[in-house]
Amino acid sequence: MADPQRLQDGPTSEPLLLTPEEAAQVLRIGRTTIYALMKAGDLRPVHIGRSCRISRAELERYVRRLRTPPPSVLARPRRPRRTSTNQRGLFELTSDSVERA
Repeated sequence: MADPQRLQDGPTSEPLLLTPEEAAQVLRIGRTTIYALMKAGDLRPVHIGRSCRISRAELERYVRRLRTPPPSVLARPRRPRRTSTNQRGLFELTSDSVERA
């Protein structure tokens, strides 16, 4: 059940939706980077009319994804290490090969 004191406090001081400029300030990156992340699909904005906003939950999701590598990297099996072969004798000139030329 919800805390009665919390219900009486009303809305929190932090806004639920942020403008791209405010989101950039929260992440400490440039506004242009925010728009690039939205275009790439890394940040999913909320559109209300012609306004574009980003939820705090979306910013937190984005930061969590940056902290953990994508599942494809974790699931990729490691390649066996190649063993070195001794190739020293492959390119040595011998007296036989010089006489043939």
